[in-house]
Amino acid sequence: MQLLVTGATGNLGRSIIEALLNNIPAQNITALVRNEEKIVDIKAKGVTIFEGDYDNVPSLESAMEHVDTVLLISAGDQGNRIQQHKNVIDTAKKLGVKNIAYTSRAMQHRETLAHQLMEEHFLTEDYIKKSGLSYTIFRNTLYMDVIPLFIGKKVFETGIFQPAGDGKVAFALRKEMGEAIANVLSHEDCKNKTYKFTNNETYSFYDIAKALTTLSGKEVNYHPVAVSTFQERMRPTGIPEPMLQKIVEFNTDIKNGQEDEITNELENKLGRKPTTLKDGLKTLFEF
Repeated sequence: MQLLVTGATGNLGRSIIEALLNNIPAQNITALVRNEEKIVDIKAKGVTIFEGDYDNVPSLESAMEHVDTVLLISAGDQGNRIQQHKNVIDTAKKLGVKNIAYTSRAMQHRETLAHQLMEEHFLTEDYIKKSGLSYTIFRNTLYMDVIPLFIGKKVFETGIFQPAGDGKVAFALRKEMGEAIANVLSHEDCKNKTYKFTNNETYSFYDIAKALTTLSGKEVNYHPVAVSTFQERMRPTGIPEPMLQKIVEFNTDIKNGQEDEITNELENKLGRKPTTLKDGLKTLFEF
């Protein structure tokens, strides 16, 4: 098997490649990166590196020569993400790649999403299924790693203010989802299967506040606020309006139960239980 990992310099891509190197020879792994200088350590281990991006079709063609399987790591939202994904899928089909895998998102109800960028994951899944390529889709839960970004650096002074109500999320560590993805790609054929990688429990911002209180010894409280109150509180920080709107949409989906599905598939593919919220926060906040 010859496997191409796109978006390999991102946090998820790097985690996947590092886990792949524990399972398969480095010469069986190819990585597509925007900047080769950011991945010199991976290249030194024997992974083949191609510079390019999802908008540069010739670079995609070069990277996919002699490749059996392409892992498409979803693009960021700075460009035309759907077209970028289509470029990867179309190039794979054109060059005779047999299999494609895709990192999607574990959302409950496509029809009622507040965060419309999440719909682009479903549109990409649709396009993959129509391509005729054998596929594996990884629907990943919201990264536990984003919690510090959500709650801010002053959480131990101010507490947590989010418009998420009592909503819960099956947060899991990005590195563990990367490891699980690598295990599937290393040991299983693409058989038109969709995995949902979530933690074994769901957690609310009340649970996050409680865990941080226990870990820090400082009282941390969660204040579920209205969207308008949250926006008024955040605007003086200088946060760009599009970013603020994105955070609101994430929280709205959490409040509406979009992120609270639990499966045992992450545990099964890791071969152990995923890291709990408390243990994950201990690492993320360096207690």
